Amino acid sequence: MDERDTPFGIYIHVPFCAARCGYCDFNTYVPTSAAQPLGYLEAAHREIALARSELGRRTVSTVFFGGGTPTLLGAEPLLGLLEAVADAFGLEDGVEVTTEANPETVDPQLLSALHRGGFTRVSMGMQSAAQHVLATLDRAHTPGRAAAAAREAREAGFAHVSVDLIYGTPGESDADWAGSLKAALACGVDHVSAYALTVEPGTALGRAVARGALPEPDDGVQARRYAYADEVLEAHGFQWYELSSWAASEAARCRHNIGYWRSHDWWGIGPGAHSHVAGRRWWNVRQPAHYAARLAAGRSPAAGEERLSVEQRELETVMLGLRERGGLELGRLSAAGQSALERELARRRVIVVDGRVELTRRGRLFADAVIRELTP
Repeated sequence: MDERDTPFGIYIHVPFCAARCGYCDFNTYVPTSAAQPLGYLEAAHREIALARSELGRRTVSTVFFGGGTPTLLGAEPLLGLLEAVADAFGLEDGVEVTTEANPETVDPQLLSALHRGGFTRVSMGMQSAAQHVLATLDRAHTPGRAAAAAREAREAGFAHVSVDLIYGTPGESDADWAGSLKAALACGVDHVSAYALTVEPGTALGRAVARGALPEPDDGVQARRYAYADEVLEAHGFQWYELSSWAASEAARCRHNIGYWRSHDWWGIGPGAHSHVAGRRWWNVRQPAHYAARLAAGRSPAAGEERLSVEQRELETVMLGLRERGGLELGRLSAAGQSALERELARRRVIVVDGRVELTRRGRLFADAVIRELTP
């Protein structure tokens, strides 16, 4: 297949947040002056031009604004970046354009402007509907604000609205988790992402756990929460299509993320952003000031790269394919993987349907272990 036949996405990393959440180890910064976001925007426009000069014209099928908090910038800068992508590459008919958002940074006017300007999806950071859980996570919004913001997005015309949830936070009860799922479903979303809390070293949460102020998340509790979420979402017409993602229809699935899991091509714009084109993977410098300085000097912001061998690309395809609903063609497994498959079938962690290997619900709870078994 010619690389130009491979779906091509653009990821735009906006590295700014109004405040830093205690569990977050993403490449994000609280702006110390109005000049920082302006410098970032100028640099991002330059990197879009750089991508065009290196790749030529490739029609873009998905654009994803992540962060950080993209909506902290406001509608006009986001629309300007989208217009720059469209001018540089051209947008596919039916292009998917997503922005992540924190509830306290959106209002009906901003959401309407984004929708009119070509955005098609909003992914809202809800995390929990329990006040004490939000407090442990250092989230700024109130429990009801995320649901209200999701409803505002639907009222603004967005057909596809997602919420992100986190389960297993210290102090969260089964009732808290049930309430969060109920609140998410009640606001009319068609997509839910749910992630087990991971305690990262160097974060405020990580330090609190290290000194014993908070307990480590319990693996058994998190497994139970995942299984409960899958049951509830399925009962409401949602199907899992990736380990942490459920959608109410095929149209509601995030095509940009599917591109990652299927090793499509994408260029990541912004500090710390990662890119992948034709087996070459690279990543940008992390600091916004260094990122802007390099582009202002006419230099690439890339900090490093790797080129995947044919064998590495095949292994990655197998590993990522097993994370999706529908799984992987049986013939893609190595001889050792085929042998391990019998053990996994006996453990009821996978099934084979129409010549494809797919994780069961039990298998999804042990996904990393299953994938290691099948890709020795």
